[in-house]
Amino acid sequence: MEGRPNGNGWRDRCFVMIVSCGGLGLAPIASGTFGTLAGIPLALALSRVPLLPFWLWCVVATLLLLAIGVALGNWAERYFGKKDPGAIVIDEVAGFLVTVAMFDLIVGRDLSFAGYVLAFLLFRLTDIVKPPPARALEKLPGGFGVMIDDIVVAVYSGAVLAGLGSLGFTWL
Repeated sequence: MEGRPNGNGWRDRCFVMIVSCGGLGLAPIASGTFGTLAGIPLALALSRVPLLPFWLWCVVATLLLLAIGVALGNWAERYFGKKDPGAIVIDEVAGFLVTVAMFDLIVGRDLSFAGYVLAFLLFRLTDIVKPPPARALEKLPGGFGVMIDDIVVAVYSGAVLAGLGSLGFTWL
């Protein structure tokens, strides 16, 4: 496997499973969409953890995912042989958590099923469009560039979602 250092090693296989969220990022099409799906069960699980508010658990999980994504980003770019390869979807999971955390923080209630669907769609739309400055941030080197653009677009999608919730869209 040209361009993949130790491509058959257990370490590389473990790292691929981490950055691709269990292989979701290896989907032949729409890998970012499949990767974002991993954020839904994680968010639902975090919404059931006691002691801290849901939004704060999401922040903790996002910081952990950011640390992992930044640390493995350089490796992943070398392994896959390109800048921000589609197989890396840990950034989409972190971004989805930011989107739903903003709703909880600002609106102060859990999302409904329809709210999670809208959060998913809003995040994917903003991640695909990448409004400024997200596209420019994506070009930053290594793992930081891989991760930061998704956090920025998540703030946009989270703001829209929270705005709708604040305007009285109770179906969220």
